[in-house]
Amino acid sequence: MCLPKIQQTITQTGVRSGFVANTWSDREEPDSYASELRNATRPDLTPDPLYVKGSFKYSYRVMIKNYIKTLKEPQLKELDHFESGAWVFVENPSEKELRQLSEQFKLDIGLLKDAVDFYEVPRIEIEDNATFIYTQFPYEAGDTIVTIPALFVIGTDFFITVADKPFPHVQRFTEERIDFYTTHRTKLFLQLFSQINGSYNIFLHRIIRQIKSSRIKLEKITNKDVIKLVTHEEILNNFLSVLLPTSNVLKSILTGKFLRLFEEDKDLVEDLFLDIGQLMELCKSNLKNIGNIRDGYSTIMTNNLNSVIKLLTSLTVVLMVPNIISSMYGMNVSLPLSESPLAFFWISMMILLVSALVLILFISRRYF
Repeated sequence: MCLPKIQQTITQTGVRSGFVANTWSDREEPDSYASELRNATRPDLTPDPLYVKGSFKYSYRVMIKNYIKTLKEPQLKELDHFESGAWVFVENPSEKELRQLSEQFKLDIGLLKDAVDFYEVPRIEIEDNATFIYTQFPYEAGDTIVTIPALFVIGTDFFITVADKPFPHVQRFTEERIDFYTTHRTKLFLQLFSQINGSYNIFLHRIIRQIKSSRIKLEKITNKDVIKLVTHEEILNNFLSVLLPTSNVLKSILTGKFLRLFEEDKDLVEDLFLDIGQLMELCKSNLKNIGNIRDGYSTIMTNNLNSVIKLLTSLTVVLMVPNIISSMYGMNVSLPLSESPLAFFWISMMILLVSALVLILFISRRYF
């Protein structure tokens, strides 16, 4: 079998300030990442296996793209370099690329690095006349759903989005299925934020369907189903831990201290705030449903265990009767019927009679 050749790193450099427009890079990733890429929301992210020193690596596209769409030029264009009013779309950046962004737009490198910190929480900050808004969006990674940090930077003449994984439904913007303008930076941010809410809604309703199916077959629930419920519970708690601070971020935006809001923008922020409130209620109600299902399953298992113990105890008592009688006639002492040739018959009949009486008693008490 011929091994594939090692691809060389290909870089196209933008014109201004050494700004990277498109980059291909080789990075070591676990095999699970290849399956994540196949399921990615963007079809252009496809794994390219490379054989290097006995191990496979995946070459995947790392992008920094510039888009512009204005009222004068309503057709979306991808630029080779940044222009005033453009949307700088950054995905899966390296530290070098973040430094290039920092130098070109005079941004704090520490704040940019926070955008790829898995443990970053939603918040809003203002630094050097630019507003940094951090949030998280849901991302399907194998059999579970995680939340990935994302950063929106709104400046005087630029709009930057930074995320470590494929941004939800970004094709709707690049394919112009959503009406937007890159020069309307606040509204574009709110439209992207709305897509994040939509992705939460999609994942939540998928989880709701699975929870309902578990509730329907509660008597036949298996350990695998219980593990799924625990996984759903962890995902919902993770969603809640993101949605709550995100709601506070929207409250801060609504005050008008961080972003200049027009009346239409205020309506959008209020709608997003209400949507997040509904998502939080969905998370809470489904966490309660999971708790009820788990309690019901625990009660059913306890009742089944009690029934089995009761049955085994009753059978033990029934079988103990012949054991006691046969043990008595095994002693070397004079006993009734010990000299009779029909002793075995009468003893057996006595054992059957006593056992039958005990059995009838237990049945009448519903021990079986």
